[in-house]
Amino acid sequence: MIEFFNNLDTQLLLLINGLHNGFLDYSMIYVSSRLFWLPWLFWLPFYLLLLYFVIKHYRSKSYLLLAFLALTLLLSDQLSVHAFKNVFERLRPCHDPDVAPLLHMVTGCGGPYGFLSSHAANVFALATFLSLLLYRTYTWIAWVMFIWASLVGYSRIYLGVHYPSDVLAGALLGIVDGFLMVRLYRNVAALQEKKREGDNGMADSSGKQ
Repeated sequence: MIEFFNNLDTQLLLLINGLHNGFLDYSMIYVSSRLFWLPWLFWLPFYLLLLYFVIKHYRSKSYLLLAFLALTLLLSDQLSVHAFKNVFERLRPCHDPDVAPLLHMVTGCGGPYGFLSSHAANVFALATFLSLLLYRTYTWIAWVMFIWASLVGYSRIYLGVHYPSDVLAGALLGIVDGFLMVRLYRNVAALQEKKREGDNGMADSSGKQ
């Protein structure tokens, strides 16, 4: 059974990687780029637009949300490496001597291990976190965020640096991480609001005296 799924995983990888052309090769390098990694400018306007929507909606409270967002991304990134890659030690397809010769490589391969995809974990964590917090105001945001995250995940397979199962597992990790961090953020925000109301109540009582 395991051999069947491994073979299916490899065949799907080769199918996606084999649908290459010059335009897609060039495009997927940009789609797959991370912020602060060249060519990072590709996604910078998108990230700035998300930042604008967060600040517009949460205003003075946005600092707490952004702090939790940074923590969400840090958690997904570190878990993907230390709880999965360094534990399972599954070679990336581009490092696998049986698979690598069959791949069309466009860019570098990255580190030796690929399960699970840190790219997928991070973008799906971001998509989940912001979608859950902003969907009532911006009903379209979940569609945009998850299409974007899926495109990034697809690019990792297209570039031959991850198996489809690496990306799927990374997406699941990111979704769980984003969901749990939203729950934690809401609890902390509620406690902070309760404390603020208590402080205001004490101030009003002191003023009346």
